[in-house]
Amino acid sequence: MFKFFKRVKTVVGSELNAMLDRTEDPVKMLDQMMREMAEDIRESETSVAKLIANEKLLYKKYQDAEKMAQKREEQAIKALEAGDEDLAKRALEDKKSHSEQAESLKESYDTAKADADALREKLEEMKNEYNEMKLKKDSLKARAESAKTRKKMNRAMSSVGNDQSKQGFERMEEKVMEMEAEAETTEDLHASSRSLDDELDALDKNSVDDELEALKKRLGKE
Repeated sequence: MFKFFKRVKTVVGSELNAMLDRTEDPVKMLDQMMREMAEDIRESETSVAKLIANEKLLYKKYQDAEKMAQKREEQAIKALEAGDEDLAKRALEDKKSHSEQAESLKESYDTAKADADALREKLEEMKNEYNEMKLKKDSLKARAESAKTRKKMNRAMSSVGNDQSKQGFERMEEKVMEMEAEAETTEDLHASSRSLDDELDALDKNSVDDELEALKKRLGKE
C-alpha cells in the first residue's frame, strides 16, 4: 500500500532526474508515473474501504454487546422482582460476559477507527498530491510540445536558408535564363530563314496593290 508514493518520495531528487535524462520522451515518462500513482490511489481506496467496513462492523458488534448487557440487567431485575433469584443470577452472569465482550469490541473498534481515520487522511493527501502533480505534468507536457514544435520549425528554417538551398534556387534561375535565351535565338533564326520566294511574293502583292490604286485613279478621271 502506498508503494509507488513511497518510491516517488525516494526518487524525487537525483534518481528521478536521471530517469528523465535517460528517456527520449519525458512526457511518456511522466504519463507512466501518473498511471502508477493513479493505480496506487485505486489500491489505497480499496484498502481504506475495507478498513472502514471493518470499523463499522466492529462498532455494530460493540453496540449489540452493550445492548445485550443492558437487556440482561433489566431481565435480572425482573427475575428478582418475580422472586426467582437463580434466574436473576444467571442473567447477571450473561450480562457480565456481554459487558466484557463489549469492552473488547470497543477497544478493537477504537483501534480500527483510528487506523481508518489516519488512512483516510493519507488517502486525501495522496489525491491532493496526485492532482498537484497532474497539473504540473500538463504544464510540462504543453512546454515539451511547444519545444518540439520550435525545434522542428528551426530545423525547417535552417534548411530553407542554408547555402545548399540558395545554390539550388540560383541553379534553377540559370536554367530558366538559358531556356529564355534559347527561345529568343529560335525566334531570330526563324525570322532570318524566310525564303526568297516569301520576299518576292510580298513584292508581287505590293505591285498588285499599286496597280489597283492606279486603276482607280484613272477611272475616276474618266
